[in-house]
Amino acid sequence: MNRLSDKLHEECGVFGVYSPNPAPVAEYCYYGLYALQHRGQEGCGIVVNDDGVFVSHKDTGLVSDVFPREVLASFPDATMAVAHTRYATTGGSGRSNVQPIEVNHQKGRMAIAHNGNISNAAELRSELELSGAIFHTTSDTEIIAYLVTKERLRTPSIEEAVSRAVEALEGAYSLIIMSPQKLICVRDPHGFRPLCYGQMRDGTYIVASESCALHAVGATEVRDVEPGEMLVFGRTGVQSRKEHCNTEPIRRCIFEYIYFARPDSVIDGVSVHASRIRAGEILAQAHPADADIVIGVPDSGLDAAIGYSRASGIPYGICLIKNKYIGRTFIKPSGRMDAVRIKLAAVEETVKGKKIVLIDDSIVRGTTCAHIVRMLREAGAKEIHMRVTAPPFLHPCYYGTDVDSEEHLIACKHTVEEIAEMIGVDTLGYLPVDELPGLCGNSDFCSACFDGSYPTPVPSDTRKDRFEQKLSER
Repeated sequence: MNRLSDKLHEECGVFGVYSPNPAPVAEYCYYGLYALQHRGQEGCGIVVNDDGVFVSHKDTGLVSDVFPREVLASFPDATMAVAHTRYATTGGSGRSNVQPIEVNHQKGRMAIAHNGNISNAAELRSELELSGAIFHTTSDTEIIAYLVTKERLRTPSIEEAVSRAVEALEGAYSLIIMSPQKLICVRDPHGFRPLCYGQMRDGTYIVASESCALHAVGATEVRDVEPGEMLVFGRTGVQSRKEHCNTEPIRRCIFEYIYFARPDSVIDGVSVHASRIRAGEILAQAHPADADIVIGVPDSGLDAAIGYSRASGIPYGICLIKNKYIGRTFIKPSGRMDAVRIKLAAVEETVKGKKIVLIDDSIVRGTTCAHIVRMLREAGAKEIHMRVTAPPFLHPCYYGTDVDSEEHLIACKHTVEEIAEMIGVDTLGYLPVDELPGLCGNSDFCSACFDGSYPTPVPSDTRKDRFEQKLSER
């Protein structure tokens, strides 16, 4: 789990550029990664394709740390680039696992960036190792790279190789793959992770995990990549291949709307901001409270707090102030220092003597929210009624969210009343599972971490143990 809190994290963000003429594509990637920094803060990288010559730089750390001005200036103007910002789920967090991954093979070079998690990675890796493959990382992305390379030696085109390779994959993958001549993006048939593309005024195509990254470079969104679809960007424009569309039920990750995505993003036609407003409205109906003020935990709880306030008529207030200068590289203090107090501060004037509705996006282990509640009590809060915009986490996730083991989930061991007592609130209410469709207007989403309804075959005990062992290595 996160070193600073028990918040969940999603694996990464991907970004790609295809320009009809040489352009500052590395600079586009830099700003795109900045917009996607919330999706991964452990490492990042950019690979530029300079007329078939790949120029790259990657390292652990935030985008601003890895790409100072002099590094960014060292990249040439070019026609293609792929970039990645990473939070580790499967695979460790060392530099060797920072993406994009580059590959040399008999038919040229390739760079690949991956968002998601391959649930049958252990089996695929074992098969590849038996056939002589030597791995240089512990990331499942290298497995995808091997599969594509293997198929590339048998097929006439890189896109055909990618199409054949993904047939072996189970789980979540939104991919951007760069060859010497083409930029390819692929989304898995379930559509677990988001992927969209847009176009700049000069005709440059941009591919990104979220629409907020398109806007960061001045691109206009064209559309989301469909689940199962492959887009190939080349000299003749953009080609869509849909041989893997409609082969599996669509199951977008509902937690993208609850927490992962930036509120200004639109995913598969649904505004993340509007979805979180709706979550607050649902909570107000399902779990009303007699209170003086509604406040949200920054950042993903703020929109829902507005929704709760609107639906309940209880005034909305700003109470918790977030230190915007703390990133993943922040060193957690030891001894009596409290990391949560450094990250968040309470506005005493807002809460003193008040009955509060506190909105947050989730409770994993309960440690962070217990610290926040204690902070509010010390600031003078009279009552605290906590409302959570997600149902209780009861099951591990195999698709790119670091819900790794039921033993770490507080809701697996305690009732709602017990959790309320443990974290120090007067009442506690979760978003009802059957209300999840209201967040995105349909039921085409994955909610397995809440209800255990996995859209892919449930892993065997042995396979589950392998998966959780990999997660524990990060």
